[in-house]
This record gives sequence, C-alpha cells and structure tokens, in this order.
Amino acid sequence: MKAAIPIAAFVAVVLGIHFFVMDINDILVYVTENFHPLGVLAVFFASESILGLIPPEIFIAWAGKFEEYQWYLLSFLGVLSYLGGIISYFVGRGFASIPSVFVYLEVKMAKHIKNMRKWGGLLIIAGAVLPLPFAISSMAAGIIKFPFGSFLLFGLLRFLRFAIYGVAIFGAL
Repeated sequence: MKAAIPIAAFVAVVLGIHFFVMDINDILVYVTENFHPLGVLAVFFASESILGLIPPEIFIAWAGKFEEYQWYLLSFLGVLSYLGGIISYFVGRGFASIPSVFVYLEVKMAKHIKNMRKWGGLLIIAGAVLPLPFAISSMAAGIIKFPFGSFLLFGLLRFLRFAIYGVAIFGAL
C-alpha cells in the first residue's frame, strides 16, 4: 500500500506526458523510423535494463522492416533483453544491499519476501514469457537474492517469448 502513491504518481506523470505534452506512441514510431538501427537497439537495451516500460513487441515489429535480417535481428533483440534482465537483477541486488532497504525488507516485509523467495522462479518465468516487464521481475529477483544460476536458467524462457512473437508477426520460420 505504501508503494501505491509513488507508483500512481509515476503513472500519472507518464499519462500526463502522453496526453498533454506528446504522444508516447508517436515518439516510439519516430525513433524506430528515423534512428539508426544501433540507436533503436540502444533504446531497447536501456528499456530492458531499467524498468522495461517500452513493450518489446514494438521492437519486434521494427525488426520486421529488415526482411532478410529479421530473424537475426529478432535473435539479437532476445539477447539484449536477456542481458538487460541480468543488469536489472544486479540493480536489485544493489538495492537490497542498501542498509535501510535491507532492514525494511527483512523486518517489515519478511512474510512477503519469504513467499517471493518460495515462488521466485514463477515470478521470473512470468516476467520472461508473459507481457509483463522482464526488468521488474528481474529486479525483484535480485532484491530477494534469488540464486543467480536459477535466475539465468529461468530467464532463458525470454527467448521463447521472442520466438513466439516472431512467428506470430513474421510468419513461419
């Protein structure tokens, strides 16, 4: 409940920018149509490393513009997404090492953290496969100090998501 106010404020700022300043979808279309491919890939990697707020489907559709390279580009997007998740995991580990955050998690959130540790694998799988931000589930895995090897294993399902979307958008292999 305490996190509801900051989350609502962040969503309100994003919606305010979207409706009153500039259409975020127009910005993304502009980026994918006018930026050099390395710039688009950098925006994607930054998004996947920070909070994952830009849906990867936009970038998957962008990869379709390059017909002869679309599957290579899609594979590269999958690698960038996976690496972005690893960065997010370590950002979460960094947050958990802050003494005040550690005390808050271990004292006030002990019951929730225990359940997250118990079901952490499902959290990572859901973030990897479902249309949820993978960066956020990766960061949560880092915060609860989910075993890194298991995180890497469950995170591999991120490639499955990109393959499914690729087949849906580009057609059969």
